[in-house]
Amino acid sequence: MALIQVRDLVKNFDGQTVLSNINLDLKEGDVRVLMGASGSGKSTLLRCLNRLVEPTSGSIVFRGQEVLGPGVDVKQLRKQIGFVFQQFALYSHLNVLDNVSLGLRKLHGMGKVEAKERALHELSHFDMTAHQDKYPSQLSGGQKQRVAIARALAMDPAVLVLDEPTSALDPVMSRDVGDLINRLHREGTSMICVTHDLSLARNIADTVMFLDRGVIRADDRIDVLSKDSDPEIQAFFGGEEKFS
Repeated sequence: MALIQVRDLVKNFDGQTVLSNINLDLKEGDVRVLMGASGSGKSTLLRCLNRLVEPTSGSIVFRGQEVLGPGVDVKQLRKQIGFVFQQFALYSHLNVLDNVSLGLRKLHGMGKVEAKERALHELSHFDMTAHQDKYPSQLSGGQKQRVAIARALAMDPAVLVLDEPTSALDPVMSRDVGDLINRLHREGTSMICVTHDLSLARNIADTVMFLDRGVIRADDRIDVLSKDSDPEIQAFFGGEEKFS
């Protein structure tokens, strides 16, 4: 059974269709990559998974249970789907340790000492323990990304969702994030990643899904998509040779 099954998902905003009949499966331990131009609906799709955005119609089944409907505990759902936002979304007035431990205290009800221990344990996995007293303004982009991922994983989610994890990073930091995602994959973390970064996509997954104007147009290897008969798909993935 798939960890997440999306079927015929539709999202309309003010009469405009942003997502149209989306179908997506994520198995336990898998990494799924979504790519597409700006405005194609990628981030909206991610936000539908934990109901940060309410779909217009369709089905999202998480661990065998339909999550769209009035009786669903959305708070519990969001505990299970760890979200790493494009701009990190760290609290500027909190240091690294407090950024990671806050959700543990507020959502999991942990005491301060237990939450601190859990946060430090997670930060140690990302070589960020030495930076626990720093504030976001004192961190590099790559360090902020590590804290954001540590914060999400500290909640022990069933799946980690990453929205453009390298968009604010230079090429070296982007490679580091790709290596980090691969490490998490080897450790069994299930992930869905939205990215415009062809190099990252090739680094972390064998195949990618191409979302175009709210429709999934393709699901295949990048080297295949770069030679696709559809000129729009070929144009999007035409940078493949630069990474060969």
